Amino acid sequence: MTGMDARDTELEKELNATLQARRELGDEYESALVDSFMEKVDQRIDGAVERRMRRQMAEQQMVAARGSRSPRPTDSFGERFGFAIVSLVLAIPLSGIGAGVADLPGLLVTWVGIVGVNVVQAARTNPGLFQGWRRKAKDEGRWED
Repeated sequence: MTGMDARDTELEKELNATLQARRELGDEYESALVDSFMEKVDQRIDGAVERRMRRQMAEQQMVAARGSRSPRPTDSFGERFGFAIVSLVLAIPLSGIGAGVADLPGLLVTWVGIVGVNVVQAARTNPGLFQGWRRKAKDEGRWED
């Protein structure tokens, strides 16, 4: 019985009592005894789930009260580097297809798309990246909020 807490010991005692009662009362009471034991197991499970849910709710309330956010997994250097490599690798066949189908205009459209995808990715992973440009344009009167 190593690693058991008091509730596990209590449940084990209940099981032993149920088995003993079945031996004494016979087969005709087996269904009622099993139902009674299963109800106790259900109560234990419900109690454990309720405790976990209360703990999670309390943790979420603490995080909300602190105003903190969980770190974004997209901020990693590895993901940015991988995205750049994949973008460049895909640029080769896409350039060939664009140039083959529509010559120079097709090549230009292909590269505008590649650059656009990379700009969107950069803005998504670095939200303040373009704030300086926006502020400068606003100061010069070229940008309105």
